[in-house]
Amino acid sequence: MREESPDRLEELVVAIEKTGYYPQVVAAGVRAAVAGEAVDAYLVHHEPTIDRDEVRRHITVAVLTPTRLILCHTDEHAPDDLLPEPYTSTSTEAISLATIRSVVVNRMVANPAGFAGGGQPEPSEAVLTLGWGGVSRLDLEPAGCSDPECEADHGYTGVMASDDFSLRVSSAADGQGAVDALLAFAERLSARTHG
Repeated sequence: MREESPDRLEELVVAIEKTGYYPQVVAAGVRAAVAGEAVDAYLVHHEPTIDRDEVRRHITVAVLTPTRLILCHTDEHAPDDLLPEPYTSTSTEAISLATIRSVVVNRMVANPAGFAGGGQPEPSEAVLTLGWGGVSRLDLEPAGCSDPECEADHGYTGVMASDDFSLRVSSAADGQGAVDALLAFAERLSARTHG
């Protein structure tokens, strides 16, 4: 096992702290899941949502190590019957890089005609979708044939898709830096999952 890389790990901790969202709780969950491996790349995405008259926060931290992709999600919860005080829940998942089947990156570029004469298009939104077979979705629909008079039952046809993790960022909501960070992380991850 490689030694922990303090510089990338400390950069990651600083990025977590900048969100202001329970940084000690989030960092502890990430450190435990990283388990001493070097941090090669990371992505931190803080996503507050409004639920009626409450703001609920969620943070996703994706970490690339030499052997694994680690996903860490922390949510905050209002008091409930089991826990009378506000609380957080953190879940982590470690995926072997060898098992990642697909890295899909969708880039949205506004005014693409503006780049016909040169220049580098800057995506204003990006979506990273990863599949490793942990969760599969099956979309079914009735099958048919080309005969409009046919009343036979042709069964079903469908598509099985693996989209275990998906993250969307936009310059309008998250800033251009978040879009650039997602694309850079996706490039590093994609390069590590080939062959």
